[in-house]
Amino acid sequence: MMLDRAGAEVARATSIVRYAAGAGYSSHQHDGGEEIFVLAGVFNDEHGSYPAGTYLRNPPGSSHQPFSLTGCTLLVKLWQFNADDTTQLTLDTNKARWHQGLVPGLTVLPLHEHNGINTALVRWAPNTQFKPHIHPGGEEILVLEGCFFDEHGQYPAGSWLRSPRYSKHQPYTQADGALIYVKTGHLGAGLLGDKFIR
Repeated sequence: MMLDRAGAEVARATSIVRYAAGAGYSSHQHDGGEEIFVLAGVFNDEHGSYPAGTYLRNPPGSSHQPFSLTGCTLLVKLWQFNADDTTQLTLDTNKARWHQGLVPGLTVLPLHEHNGINTALVRWAPNTQFKPHIHPGGEEILVLEGCFFDEHGQYPAGSWLRSPRYSKHQPYTQADGALIYVKTGHLGAGLLGDKFIR
């Protein structure tokens, strides 16, 4: 399921990718890097097995042979690295430590930060209100659980939002709370894949 794409065959892309049990790709190199969050099931490659909740970063020039023995669903981002971002990372968020957020009811699990680009999981308790704020470098959200709200609408689990640079909103939750994957600061940041934008 294509969420965002800039380019032709080689492109800066954000997608939801589903592997059937036993499906896979031949070994290949990621010239522009690859970022993965495992949404469901278990993802595999020759380096290991990654259950739902695993966050992976394969930097430019890395290679692997991906497959899934039992099937899985992934959030995949291609060609969205800074040229000097060479961090290879595997993080099982089921075992990681969460931190108190900026307001009561908010907890944050940082996934990666580089040059002002931040990726995190944010858990919103029911009926949590955040202050109005601006995202100079844009914001991207995938709602994983519950329902996320702002003054522009409501976004149940499975919703994907991409807000442009200098966008402003005041997010909150109601009775269900929410868990979101969020990335900020990356729009217009000179990423490798920006060269595909005309």
